[in-house]
Amino acid sequence: MDEKSRIEERSPLVSPEEFPSWILFEDQDLLVVNKPGWLVCHPSKNGPWSSLVGAGREYTGADRLYLAGRLDRETSGVVLLGKNPEAGKAWQMAVEKRQVHRSYLAILKGELKNLKEVETHIGNDPESPVFVKQRVTQPSRKSKLAKTCFLPLTAGKGHTLASVTTQTGRKHQIRVHAQHIGHPLVGDKLYGDDENLYLEFCQNGWTNELAGALAMHRQALHSSSFGMKDGATSFNAPIAADMEMFCLEKMDLSEDQIKAVL
Repeated sequence: MDEKSRIEERSPLVSPEEFPSWILFEDQDLLVVNKPGWLVCHPSKNGPWSSLVGAGREYTGADRLYLAGRLDRETSGVVLLGKNPEAGKAWQMAVEKRQVHRSYLAILKGELKNLKEVETHIGNDPESPVFVKQRVTQPSRKSKLAKTCFLPLTAGKGHTLASVTTQTGRKHQIRVHAQHIGHPLVGDKLYGDDENLYLEFCQNGWTNELAGALAMHRQALHSSSFGMKDGATSFNAPIAADMEMFCLEKMDLSEDQIKAVL
């Protein structure tokens, strides 16, 4: 069994009763959902309620939904699903043409003091035992230019709540750049202090040892907004509950302090 299969088997099943509470917007063309962390976007072998697209099809009764702007399994936040080919293609093309703006909330290790704009090339990491791992590398035919902006919102107890925007859409871009600037995402098993934590998780799941090494069960990354750059359409999702709890308990912030910067 490969690593992907092991992890997907531990992904949660969607509750049909809970799914409607995730919906941010719905009309005859679109279904916009606030995806929780750990839920895969694309259909999996574990049935329709094991993925966001599968659950969306069950909820709407549609034979097919058109995903625009997927998120990694661990990343939470705004995901848009087209209910028909016309709406789906329009948004998918907008993503491809970079007409779409997406912003994220992230909790970083360390206290980032100032705006940090990062522009590097990213490519596969041949030195890593993890096949999918990326790294900052020199320009080449196999690497791609990536641009990320980290804006600190507030900090406390050795962590930073930051707003993150990207001008490019590269694999693991935010996580790679966060590690590159010395402020990896809280809970990141692959781009944190030790990539062996990722291999340990793939083989054994969440263990007491991992709990002692990682402050969160997942990477602290949340897609807070998604919409057209011209401002005509935009969808927003409040900060994920587990990230808010981290801010309250680990960063010693109050609810008012969090609300004031979001």
